Amino acid sequence: MTEPEPPPFSSASSSVVEEVEIVESLTLIPGLPKDVAALILSLIPYSHQARLKATCKSWRLFLSSKTLRRLRLRELCSQSHLLCIFPQDPSLASPFLFDRDNLAWAPLPTTPPNPHTYGLCNFTSLSIGAHLYVLGGSLFDTRSFPIDRPSPSSSTFRFDFTTHSWESLAPMIHARGSFACAAGSNNHILVAGGGSRHTVFSAAGTRMNSVERYDIGKNEWVELERLPGMRAGCVGFFVEENEEKSGFWVMGGYGEERTIGGVFPVDEYCRDAVVMQFNDSTGPGCGNWREVGDMWEQGEKVRVGKIVVVEDHERSGHPGVFMLDGNHIFRYDMASNRWQEESHVPKRTPHNSAFGFVVLDGELHVLTLLNAFDPQETRRKQHHKRAGTLYIQIYHPKKKTWRTLITKSPFPHPLDFNTAVMCSIRL
Repeated sequence: MTEPEPPPFSSASSSVVEEVEIVESLTLIPGLPKDVAALILSLIPYSHQARLKATCKSWRLFLSSKTLRRLRLRELCSQSHLLCIFPQDPSLASPFLFDRDNLAWAPLPTTPPNPHTYGLCNFTSLSIGAHLYVLGGSLFDTRSFPIDRPSPSSSTFRFDFTTHSWESLAPMIHARGSFACAAGSNNHILVAGGGSRHTVFSAAGTRMNSVERYDIGKNEWVELERLPGMRAGCVGFFVEENEEKSGFWVMGGYGEERTIGGVFPVDEYCRDAVVMQFNDSTGPGCGNWREVGDMWEQGEKVRVGKIVVVEDHERSGHPGVFMLDGNHIFRYDMASNRWQEESHVPKRTPHNSAFGFVVLDGELHVLTLLNAFDPQETRRKQHHKRAGTLYIQIYHPKKKTWRTLITKSPFPHPLDFNTAVMCSIRL
Protein backbone atom coordinates (compact mmCIF):
# COMPACT_ATOMS: atom_id res chain seq x y z
CA MET A 1 0.00 0.00 0.00
CA THR A 2 1.42 3.36 -1.10
CA GLU A 3 0.30 6.96 -1.44
CA PRO A 4 -2.31 7.87 -4.10
CA GLU A 5 -1.19 7.73 -7.71
CA PRO A 6 -2.20 10.34 -10.28
CA PRO A 7 -5.18 9.42 -12.50
CA PRO A 8 -3.75 7.35 -15.39
CA PHE A 9 -4.54 7.76 -19.08
CA SER A 10 -6.20 11.21 -18.56
CA SER A 11 -5.55 14.82 -17.64
CA ALA A 12 -5.72 15.38 -13.89
CA SER A 13 -6.32 19.14 -14.12
CA SER A 14 -9.46 18.88 -16.29
CA SER A 15 -11.02 16.25 -14.02
CA VAL A 16 -10.43 18.44 -10.93
CA VAL A 17 -12.16 21.42 -12.59
CA GLU A 18 -15.14 19.26 -13.54
CA GLU A 19 -15.45 17.92 -9.98
CA VAL A 20 -15.35 21.41 -8.45
CA GLU A 21 -18.11 22.51 -10.82
CA ILE A 22 -20.23 19.49 -9.89
CA VAL A 23 -19.84 20.06 -6.15
CA GLU A 24 -20.60 23.80 -6.46
CA SER A 25 -23.87 22.98 -8.26
CA LEU A 26 -25.07 20.52 -5.61
CA THR A 27 -27.30 21.20 -2.63
CA LEU A 28 -26.03 18.65 -0.13
CA ILE A 29 -27.76 19.71 3.10
CA PRO A 30 -30.43 22.44 2.76
CA GLY A 31 -29.75 25.45 4.96
CA LEU A 32 -26.01 24.84 5.31
CA PRO A 33 -23.16 26.37 3.29
CA LYS A 34 -21.90 23.98 0.63
CA ASP A 35 -18.39 23.75 2.09
CA VAL A 36 -19.75 22.91 5.56
CA ALA A 37 -22.16 20.31 4.15
CA ALA A 38 -19.37 18.75 2.11
CA LEU A 39 -17.15 18.56 5.20
CA ILE A 40 -19.92 16.84 7.18
CA LEU A 41 -20.53 14.23 4.48
CA SER A 42 -16.80 13.59 4.17
CA LEU A 43 -16.86 12.31 7.76
CA ILE A 44 -19.03 9.36 6.75
CA PRO A 45 -16.95 6.12 6.82
CA TYR A 46 -16.54 4.40 3.46
CA SER A 47 -18.26 1.28 4.78
CA HIS A 48 -21.53 3.26 5.10
CA GLN A 49 -21.34 5.36 1.93
CA ALA A 50 -22.91 2.80 -0.42
CA ARG A 51 -26.16 2.77 1.56
CA LEU A 52 -26.32 6.58 1.78
CA LYS A 53 -25.83 7.13 -1.96
CA ALA A 54 -29.49 6.21 -2.48
CA THR A 55 -30.64 9.12 -0.29
CA CYS A 56 -30.68 11.63 -3.14
CA LYS A 57 -28.95 12.48 -6.42
CA SER A 58 -26.68 15.14 -4.91
CA TRP A 59 -25.38 12.72 -2.24
CA ARG A 60 -24.79 10.05 -4.86
CA LEU A 61 -22.78 12.44 -7.02
CA PHE A 62 -20.76 13.81 -4.11
CA LEU A 63 -20.01 10.41 -2.51
CA SER A 64 -18.92 9.15 -5.94
CA SER A 65 -16.56 12.07 -6.64
CA LYS A 66 -12.85 12.40 -6.04
CA THR A 67 -13.58 15.60 -4.12
CA LEU A 68 -14.60 13.47 -1.16
CA ARG A 69 -11.17 11.85 -0.95
CA ARG A 70 -9.37 15.18 -1.34
CA LEU A 71 -11.44 16.69 1.47
CA ARG A 72 -10.52 13.87 3.83
CA LEU A 73 -6.84 14.26 3.02
CA ARG A 74 -6.65 18.05 2.97
CA GLU A 75 -9.17 19.22 5.58
CA LEU A 76 -9.40 16.27 7.95
CA CYS A 77 -5.92 14.78 7.45
CA SER A 78 -7.72 11.50 8.00
CA GLN A 79 -7.87 8.16 6.21
CA SER A 80 -9.90 5.02 6.85
CA HIS A 81 -7.90 1.83 7.28
CA LEU A 82 -9.89 -1.03 5.77
CA LEU A 83 -9.30 -4.74 5.35
CA CYS A 84 -10.33 -6.40 2.08
CA ILE A 85 -11.01 -10.15 2.12
CA PHE A 86 -11.43 -12.26 -1.02
CA PRO A 87 -13.01 -15.57 0.11
CA GLN A 88 -12.40 -17.30 -3.24
CA ASP A 89 -12.49 -16.60 -6.99
CA PRO A 90 -13.38 -12.85 -7.13
CA SER A 91 -15.38 -13.36 -10.35
CA LEU A 92 -17.74 -15.72 -8.49
CA ALA A 93 -17.80 -14.47 -4.87
CA SER A 94 -17.93 -10.83 -3.81
CA PRO A 95 -15.00 -9.57 -1.74
CA PHE A 96 -15.85 -7.60 1.40
CA LEU A 97 -14.32 -4.56 3.07
CA PHE A 98 -14.06 -4.58 6.86
CA ASP A 99 -14.03 -1.25 8.69
CA ARG A 100 -12.37 -2.10 12.00
CA ASP A 101 -13.07 1.25 13.65
CA ASN A 102 -16.81 1.08 12.94
CA LEU A 103 -17.21 -2.74 13.00
CA ALA A 104 -18.91 -2.54 9.60
CA TRP A 105 -18.72 -4.63 6.42
CA ALA A 106 -19.28 -3.42 2.86
CA PRO A 107 -19.44 -5.70 -0.22
CA LEU A 108 -17.58 -5.00 -3.44
CA PRO A 109 -18.76 -6.13 -6.89
CA THR A 110 -17.24 -9.21 -8.48
CA THR A 111 -14.56 -8.91 -11.16
CA PRO A 112 -15.57 -9.25 -14.83
CA PRO A 113 -16.35 -12.95 -15.45
CA ASN A 114 -14.74 -15.17 -18.06
CA PRO A 115 -16.98 -18.02 -19.32
CA HIS A 116 -13.96 -20.22 -20.06
CA THR A 117 -12.15 -20.04 -16.69
CA TYR A 118 -13.07 -20.90 -13.12
CA GLY A 119 -11.56 -21.55 -9.70
CA LEU A 120 -9.10 -18.62 -9.60
CA CYS A 121 -6.83 -18.77 -6.53
CA ASN A 122 -3.29 -17.85 -5.47
CA PHE A 123 -3.74 -14.39 -6.97
CA THR A 124 -2.30 -11.27 -5.37
CA SER A 125 -4.18 -8.17 -4.28
CA LEU A 126 -2.78 -4.77 -3.28
CA SER A 127 -4.06 -1.21 -3.00
CA ILE A 128 -2.57 2.02 -4.29
CA GLY A 129 -4.44 5.20 -3.47
CA ALA A 130 -8.12 4.85 -4.38
CA HIS A 131 -7.53 1.73 -6.44
CA LEU A 132 -7.48 -1.99 -5.64
CA TYR A 133 -5.53 -4.34 -7.91
CA VAL A 134 -6.01 -8.08 -8.49
CA LEU A 135 -3.10 -9.71 -10.33
CA GLY A 136 -2.53 -13.17 -11.78
CA GLY A 137 -3.39 -16.39 -10.01
CA SER A 138 -4.00 -20.02 -10.92
CA LEU A 139 -7.19 -21.30 -12.50
CA PHE A 140 -8.82 -23.99 -14.60
CA ASP A 141 -9.51 -23.30 -18.28
CA THR A 142 -12.15 -25.23 -20.23
CA ARG A 143 -10.15 -24.65 -23.41
CA SER A 144 -7.02 -26.39 -22.12
CA PHE A 145 -6.21 -30.11 -22.05
CA PRO A 146 -6.34 -31.99 -19.79
CA ILE A 147 -9.23 -29.94 -18.41
CA ASP A 148 -8.40 -30.68 -14.75
CA ARG A 149 -4.85 -29.28 -14.98
CA PRO A 150 -4.49 -25.77 -13.51
CA SER A 151 -2.99 -22.96 -15.56
CA PRO A 152 -1.45 -19.66 -14.44
CA SER A 153 -3.24 -16.41 -15.24
CA SER A 154 -1.79 -13.17 -16.60
CA SER A 155 -4.91 -11.06 -16.01
CA THR A 156 -4.79 -7.69 -14.24
CA PHE A 157 -7.87 -6.01 -12.81
CA ARG A 158 -8.29 -2.68 -11.04
CA PHE A 159 -11.17 -1.52 -8.86
CA ASP A 160 -11.85 2.22 -8.60
CA PHE A 161 -13.38 3.16 -5.25
CA THR A 162 -14.66 6.42 -6.76
CA THR A 163 -16.67 4.85 -9.59
CA HIS A 164 -17.23 1.58 -7.69
CA SER A 165 -16.34 -0.48 -10.76
CA TRP A 166 -13.70 -2.87 -12.10
CA GLU A 167 -11.67 -2.45 -15.26
CA SER A 168 -9.37 -4.83 -17.09
CA LEU A 169 -5.78 -3.64 -17.55
CA ALA A 170 -2.90 -4.82 -19.69
CA PRO A 171 -2.07 -8.47 -18.84
CA MET A 172 1.30 -9.49 -17.46
CA ILE A 173 3.88 -10.69 -19.97
CA HIS A 174 4.17 -14.04 -18.17
CA ALA A 175 1.18 -15.72 -16.53
CA ARG A 176 1.80 -16.54 -12.86
CA GLY A 177 0.25 -17.32 -9.50
CA SER A 178 1.73 -17.54 -5.97
CA PHE A 179 4.24 -14.76 -6.67
CA ALA A 180 5.95 -11.85 -4.92
CA CYS A 181 4.38 -8.46 -5.50
CA ALA A 182 4.91 -4.92 -4.16
CA ALA A 183 4.11 -1.33 -5.10
CA GLY A 184 7.00 1.09 -5.57
CA SER A 185 7.17 4.76 -4.60
CA ASN A 186 6.96 6.07 -8.17
CA ASN A 187 3.73 4.46 -9.42
CA HIS A 188 5.16 1.09 -10.34
CA ILE A 189 4.19 -2.46 -9.37
CA LEU A 190 6.82 -5.20 -9.36
CA VAL A 191 6.07 -8.92 -9.57
CA ALA A 192 8.61 -11.74 -9.30
CA GLY A 193 8.59 -15.52 -9.47
CA GLY A 194 5.45 -17.61 -9.20
CA GLY A 195 4.04 -20.63 -10.96
CA SER A 196 0.88 -22.56 -11.77
CA ARG A 197 0.15 -24.38 -8.49
CA HIS A 198 -3.53 -24.56 -7.53
CA THR A 199 -5.00 -24.95 -4.03
CA VAL A 200 -6.75 -28.14 -5.15
CA PHE A 201 -3.30 -29.76 -5.36
CA SER A 202 -0.97 -29.81 -2.35
CA ALA A 203 2.20 -30.00 -4.43
CA ALA A 204 3.51 -30.07 -8.01
CA GLY A 205 2.92 -27.15 -10.38
CA THR A 206 5.45 -25.06 -12.27
CA ARG A 207 7.98 -22.50 -10.98
CA MET A 208 9.46 -19.50 -12.71
CA ASN A 209 12.07 -16.78 -12.18
CA SER A 210 10.77 -13.98 -14.41
CA VAL A 211 10.37 -10.42 -13.04
CA GLU A 212 8.14 -7.68 -14.43
CA ARG A 213 7.36 -4.03 -13.71
CA TYR A 214 3.97 -2.44 -14.33
CA ASP A 215 3.84 1.28 -15.14
CA ILE A 216 0.50 2.56 -13.80
CA GLY A 217 0.54 5.74 -15.89
CA LYS A 218 1.35 3.98 -19.17
CA ASN A 219 -0.62 0.77 -18.47
CA GLU A 220 2.21 -1.43 -19.66
CA TRP A 221 4.42 -4.25 -18.37
CA VAL A 222 8.19 -4.37 -18.87
CA GLU A 223 10.36 -7.42 -18.28
CA LEU A 224 13.30 -7.01 -15.88
CA GLU A 225 16.31 -9.07 -14.90
CA ARG A 226 15.25 -12.53 -13.76
CA LEU A 227 15.59 -13.94 -10.25
CA PRO A 228 18.79 -15.90 -9.53
CA GLY A 229 16.71 -19.09 -9.25
CA MET A 230 13.21 -20.50 -9.57
CA ARG A 231 10.92 -19.34 -6.75
CA ALA A 232 7.17 -19.45 -6.06
CA GLY A 233 4.95 -18.93 -3.04
CA CYS A 234 7.14 -15.96 -2.03
CA VAL A 235 6.45 -12.47 -0.69
CA GLY A 236 7.81 -9.14 -1.93
CA PHE A 237 8.32 -5.74 -0.29
CA PHE A 238 10.29 -2.52 -0.70
CA VAL A 239 12.92 -1.09 1.65
CA GLU A 240 13.89 2.56 1.22
CA GLU A 241 17.59 2.90 2.02
CA ASN A 242 17.57 6.70 1.50
CA GLU A 243 15.73 9.33 -0.52
CA GLU A 244 17.05 7.98 -3.81
CA LYS A 245 17.92 4.32 -3.30
CA SER A 246 15.46 1.50 -2.62
CA GLY A 247 15.51 -2.27 -2.66
CA PHE A 248 12.90 -4.79 -3.81
CA TRP A 249 13.09 -7.82 -1.52
CA VAL A 250 11.82 -11.29 -2.46
CA MET A 251 11.65 -13.66 0.50
CA GLY A 252 10.36 -17.11 1.38
CA GLY A 253 8.60 -19.55 -0.90
CA TYR A 254 9.79 -22.74 -2.50
CA GLY A 255 12.19 -23.43 -5.34
CA GLU A 256 13.10 -26.72 -6.92
CA GLU A 257 11.10 -29.82 -5.99
CA ARG A 258 12.15 -33.35 -5.20
CA THR A 259 10.22 -36.60 -5.00
CA ILE A 260 9.98 -39.23 -2.30
CA GLY A 261 10.39 -42.67 -3.78
CA GLY A 262 10.23 -41.10 -7.20
CA VAL A 263 6.47 -40.63 -6.79
CA PHE A 264 5.41 -38.00 -4.23
CA PRO A 265 6.49 -34.42 -5.00
CA VAL A 266 7.92 -32.43 -2.07
CA ASP A 267 8.85 -28.74 -2.02
CA GLU A 268 12.37 -27.53 -1.34
CA TYR A 269 11.76 -24.34 0.68
CA CYS A 270 14.04 -21.35 0.12
CA ARG A 271 16.27 -20.51 3.08
CA ASP A 272 17.42 -17.14 1.77
CA ALA A 273 16.19 -13.88 0.21
CA VAL A 274 17.21 -11.84 -2.83
CA VAL A 275 17.23 -8.06 -3.30
CA MET A 276 17.11 -5.87 -6.42
CA GLN A 277 18.49 -2.39 -5.76
CA PHE A 278 17.63 0.62 -7.89
CA ASN A 279 17.52 4.42 -7.95
CA ASP A 280 14.12 6.11 -7.79
CA SER A 281 15.30 8.70 -10.29
CA THR A 282 15.82 6.07 -13.00
CA GLY A 283 12.97 3.78 -11.99
CA PRO A 284 12.89 0.30 -10.47
CA GLY A 285 14.63 -2.59 -12.09
CA CYS A 286 17.81 -0.77 -13.01
CA GLY A 287 20.04 -2.85 -10.74
CA ASN A 288 21.20 -6.40 -10.25
CA TRP A 289 19.97 -9.05 -7.87
CA ARG A 290 21.91 -9.51 -4.65
CA GLU A 291 21.59 -12.78 -2.77
CA VAL A 292 21.10 -12.68 1.00
CA GLY A 293 22.60 -15.63 2.86
CA ASP A 294 20.87 -18.40 4.77
CA MET A 295 18.42 -16.97 7.32
CA TRP A 296 18.40 -20.09 9.51
CA GLU A 297 21.14 -21.59 11.67
CA GLN A 298 22.57 -24.97 10.75
CA GLY A 299 20.17 -27.65 11.98
CA GLU A 300 17.48 -25.10 12.86
CA LYS A 301 13.96 -25.78 11.63
CA VAL A 302 13.12 -23.78 8.52
CA ARG A 303 9.90 -21.86 9.14
CA VAL A 304 7.55 -21.53 6.17
CA GLY A 305 4.69 -19.46 7.62
CA LYS A 306 2.88 -16.42 6.23
CA ILE A 307 4.99 -13.25 5.98
CA VAL A 308 3.73 -9.66 6.29
CA VAL A 309 5.50 -6.28 6.35
CA VAL A 310 4.80 -3.32 8.66
CA GLU A 311 5.92 0.07 7.32
CA ASP A 312 7.74 2.24 9.85
CA HIS A 313 7.23 5.89 8.84
CA GLU A 314 9.42 7.11 11.71
CA ARG A 315 12.41 5.01 10.66
CA SER A 316 12.66 4.95 6.90
CA GLY A 317 14.40 1.85 5.60
CA HIS A 318 13.58 -0.23 8.68
CA PRO A 319 10.27 -2.02 8.00
CA GLY A 320 9.10 -4.72 10.35
CA VAL A 321 9.02 -8.12 8.64
CA PHE A 322 6.97 -10.70 10.54
CA MET A 323 6.18 -14.36 10.02
CA LEU A 324 3.33 -16.38 11.51
CA ASP A 325 4.26 -20.04 11.80
CA GLY A 326 1.76 -22.11 13.72
CA ASN A 327 1.15 -20.24 16.97
CA HIS A 328 4.48 -18.35 16.88
CA ILE A 329 5.27 -14.91 15.47
CA PHE A 330 8.83 -14.25 14.32
CA ARG A 331 10.51 -10.95 13.39
CA TYR A 332 13.22 -10.73 10.75
CA ASP A 333 16.38 -8.85 11.78
CA MET A 334 18.10 -7.47 8.66
CA ALA A 335 21.35 -6.72 10.47
CA SER A 336 21.94 -10.33 11.56
CA ASN A 337 19.93 -11.94 8.75
CA ARG A 338 18.07 -14.07 11.27
CA TRP A 339 14.48 -14.72 12.34
CA GLN A 340 13.87 -14.11 16.03
CA GLU A 341 10.81 -15.12 18.02
CA GLU A 342 8.64 -12.07 18.73
CA SER A 343 5.49 -13.35 20.43
CA HIS A 344 2.87 -16.10 20.73
CA VAL A 345 -0.73 -15.86 19.55
CA PRO A 346 -2.76 -15.90 22.81
CA LYS A 347 -5.62 -18.06 21.53
CA ARG A 348 -4.85 -21.10 19.42
CA THR A 349 -7.03 -22.15 16.50
CA PRO A 350 -9.29 -25.13 17.26
CA HIS A 351 -9.19 -28.26 15.11
CA ASN A 352 -5.82 -27.22 13.62
CA SER A 353 -7.52 -24.71 11.33
CA ALA A 354 -5.49 -21.98 9.66
CA PHE A 355 -4.92 -18.41 10.78
CA GLY A 356 -5.38 -15.38 8.56
CA PHE A 357 -2.42 -12.98 8.87
CA VAL A 358 -2.47 -9.37 7.65
CA VAL A 359 -1.24 -5.87 8.55
CA LEU A 360 -3.72 -3.07 9.17
CA ASP A 361 -2.70 0.43 10.33
CA GLY A 362 0.70 -0.75 11.59
CA GLU A 363 -0.69 -3.66 13.65
CA LEU A 364 -0.60 -7.42 13.04
CA HIS A 365 -4.05 -8.98 12.72
CA VAL A 366 -4.44 -12.71 13.31
CA LEU A 367 -7.86 -13.92 12.15
CA THR A 368 -9.63 -17.16 12.94
CA LEU A 369 -13.17 -18.50 13.27
CA LEU A 370 -14.72 -19.05 16.67
CA ASN A 371 -16.64 -21.98 15.18
CA ALA A 372 -13.57 -23.31 13.37
CA PHE A 373 -14.05 -26.15 10.91
CA ASP A 374 -12.08 -28.61 8.85
CA PRO A 375 -12.12 -27.30 5.25
CA GLN A 376 -11.68 -30.80 3.79
CA GLU A 377 -14.54 -32.16 5.88
CA THR A 378 -16.76 -29.22 4.94
CA ARG A 379 -16.17 -29.76 1.22
CA ARG A 380 -16.79 -33.48 1.60
CA LYS A 381 -20.10 -33.06 3.44
CA GLN A 382 -21.10 -30.03 1.33
CA HIS A 383 -21.94 -27.87 4.32
CA HIS A 384 -23.56 -24.60 3.35
CA LYS A 385 -23.82 -22.76 6.64
CA ARG A 386 -22.73 -19.21 7.36
CA ALA A 387 -19.21 -18.57 8.50
CA GLY A 388 -20.34 -17.42 11.95
CA THR A 389 -18.04 -15.21 14.00
CA LEU A 390 -14.55 -13.90 13.22
CA TYR A 391 -12.15 -13.71 16.15
CA ILE A 392 -9.37 -11.16 15.50
CA GLN A 393 -6.28 -11.00 17.70
CA ILE A 394 -4.35 -7.75 17.19
CA TYR A 395 -0.67 -7.32 18.06
CA HIS A 396 1.03 -3.93 18.33
CA PRO A 397 4.73 -4.43 17.41
CA LYS A 398 5.98 -1.30 19.22
CA LYS A 399 3.93 -1.66 22.39
CA LYS A 400 4.20 -5.48 22.27
CA THR A 401 0.62 -5.81 23.46
CA TRP A 402 -2.34 -7.91 22.34
CA ARG A 403 -6.02 -7.04 22.11
CA THR A 404 -9.01 -8.83 20.60
CA LEU A 405 -11.93 -7.99 18.37
CA ILE A 406 -15.03 -10.05 17.55
CA THR A 407 -17.29 -9.49 14.55
CA LYS A 408 -19.84 -11.43 12.55
CA SER A 409 -18.67 -12.70 9.19
CA PRO A 410 -20.65 -11.42 6.18
CA PHE A 411 -19.76 -14.37 3.96
CA PRO A 412 -22.37 -17.02 3.12
CA HIS A 413 -19.87 -19.85 3.66
CA PRO A 414 -17.11 -20.50 6.23
CA LEU A 415 -13.79 -18.84 5.38
CA ASP A 416 -10.78 -21.00 4.62
CA PHE A 417 -7.73 -18.89 5.50
CA ASN A 418 -5.48 -21.27 3.57
CA THR A 419 -7.00 -19.95 0.33
CA ALA A 420 -8.53 -16.56 1.21
CA VAL A 421 -6.63 -13.50 -0.07
CA MET A 422 -6.43 -10.36 2.09
CA CYS A 423 -4.95 -6.90 1.76
CA SER A 424 -5.17 -3.58 3.62
CA ILE A 425 -6.58 -0.40 2.07
CA ARG A 426 -6.24 3.23 3.08
CA LEU A 427 -9.00 5.57 1.88
